[in-house]
Amino acid sequence: MKKQGILNRELAGIFARIGHTDHIMIADCGLPIPDGVMCVDLAYKIGEPSFMAILDAVVADYKSEKVIIATEMALQNTPLYKAVHETFDVPFEEVSHEQLKVLSAKAKVIIRTGEATPYANILLQSGVIF
Repeated sequence: MKKQGILNRELAGIFARIGHTDHIMIADCGLPIPDGVMCVDLAYKIGEPSFMAILDAVVADYKSEKVIIATEMALQNTPLYKAVHETFDVPFEEVSHEQLKVLSAKAKVIIRTGEATPYANILLQSGVIF
């Protein structure tokens, strides 16, 4: 049995198969999931688990080289926008929320949280650990 890192068996298996430049997404409970994209739904009630709780767990177990968020997050969810920027030391790209939803179709997995605040969605581009 694993002692640390992501314990969710689906996520652990997916992360083991992720390659350089692949994308994963962490989403709020309202983001539409595109047909054909795997979704690991961790939501169990409104607000739980939170976006940041899941993001922190993923960041501890996953190497990102680029982050993509919606431009709307800056004004509509400023506390989360600041927290996300404090979490990463990699390049950021900001696109419209509509464009982020289009890009979500390229994700290997969307991790659905219980987050219920505006624009709490992030697309992470996989980096390499060497």
